[in-house]
Amino acid sequence: MASTPQDEARAALDAAGQLPDAELDLASVALQFARIDTPDADWRGAAEALSELAQAAVAAATLHADADAGDAERRREVLASVIHGRFRFAGDTEHYDDPANANLIQVTERRRGLPVALGVLWLHAAEAAGWAAHGIDFPGHFLVAVEGGRGQALVDVFAGGGGLAAPDLRALIKRIEGEKAELRPGLLRLMDKRAVLLRLQNNIKLRRLRAGDLVGALACTEDMLRLAPDAALLWREAGLMNQRLDRIGAALGCLDRSLAIEPEGETARRIRTVVEELRHRLN
Repeated sequence: MASTPQDEARAALDAAGQLPDAELDLASVALQFARIDTPDADWRGAAEALSELAQAAVAAATLHADADAGDAERRREVLASVIHGRFRFAGDTEHYDDPANANLIQVTERRRGLPVALGVLWLHAAEAAGWAAHGIDFPGHFLVAVEGGRGQALVDVFAGGGGLAAPDLRALIKRIEGEKAELRPGLLRLMDKRAVLLRLQNNIKLRRLRAGDLVGALACTEDMLRLAPDAALLWREAGLMNQRLDRIGAALGCLDRSLAIEPEGETARRIRTVVEELRHRLN
């Protein structure tokens, strides 16, 4: 039987799951996730668009010696001019919760997306230019940090690639968490590539859960596990979803895997209680 686009994409995710984080091709993996959700979409066209974006970033880096020499703020300006200027990518403020905003194929077609999807484009372009950049796990709003020889530039990729200073971050956290919120240590946690990709897919999973599509949310979680087979949290989530679907054997398999990865702590103790209850149901 011939393989389907979804089969091919899942095989690619399985292969990516065996790679060290530094060797992951962020945009390519994001495209494989998108292929699974939209198997009839033109993923090759999206790949070509991403290649064009990368080439434009390389050309812009060559033209701006100050940015290429290590000025983080100039790097931010150059990348913003390419991604949001020339290619006209923008945050989708009108239909924020549209699942298409987390699907990289559709994001490249519509030129609209969620912060983390646009962040993938930023990280892809920065890497092509030879500039270090990282996702930032800011609460409720994905950011990007572009590195330079004299520090870093924080970027709101959802708002046209504007730079963020401390007063901007303070205003942002108040908008997200309420007027009493203040900047605190740990708000600007760097994310590795896997974490960025999982945050992208988490948007799909959460939207399916809100829509009552538990089967779809479980399928999304299982695909995330292909990329991150050692993520105990995802194994727990998959186990509990299987439990809700009355798939007891599958639930036990997932929860046992989570305990093998993280056998200690309060969460592990709670999961062991669930496992015992499920085993009784099988007897």
